[in-house]
Amino acid sequence: MNRMITSPASGALSPAPTPFLGPAVPQNRGAPFRFLGRLMLRLTGWELTGSVPDIPQFVIIVAPHTSNWDFFVGVATKWAMGFRVIFLGKHTLFRPPLGWFMRALGGVPVNRATSNALVDQTTLQFSRNPQLVLVLAPEGTRKHVAGWRRGFWHIARAANVPVVCAAFDYRLKQIRFGPTLHVNPNVDAAVDIARIKAHYDNVQGRHPALQA
Repeated sequence: MNRMITSPASGALSPAPTPFLGPAVPQNRGAPFRFLGRLMLRLTGWELTGSVPDIPQFVIIVAPHTSNWDFFVGVATKWAMGFRVIFLGKHTLFRPPLGWFMRALGGVPVNRATSNALVDQTTLQFSRNPQLVLVLAPEGTRKHVAGWRRGFWHIARAANVPVVCAAFDYRLKQIRFGPTLHVNPNVDAAVDIARIKAHYDNVQGRHPALQA
């Protein structure tokens, strides 16, 4: 069951409220990081809304992705909610010393020049880990692209896990979770991705001109 937890009494340094994670969702138990993440969101004016399903495996798609600041908002969100997630990143970002930090956050390096087997490799991770949440930016880059890449759809389909929408709305300063959707394997991927992308129609990234 999805619930919401409330924040302490309001004050200059009180942490922001966060969506509740049920016991089935993979989590980190570090209270200091949760407090730090909530404090970071409050000090920067961000609000967490929506809900996350109480299930052990799913894919989170984060959009729009138009700025490097999205990464820092995402880290604060991960810490605030206590999420234990993995995410895919360009392999060049994993060189020391930055690479140590990226791996500590759950990052997995990807060489885009040899990524043909990425769906199979990621699906294998789901089969091997009973609790696994994968975070992806469907645009694949912060630069303008014509449309979303299909990787998240193929991974969700092959692993038979749902997709949780997460929107970074810079206009409202909201990080919104939901809805939770299942991909439709009976239609063309482009058609189904358009259905999912429609849930982001009113979301504004940091640089709207770069949104897919």
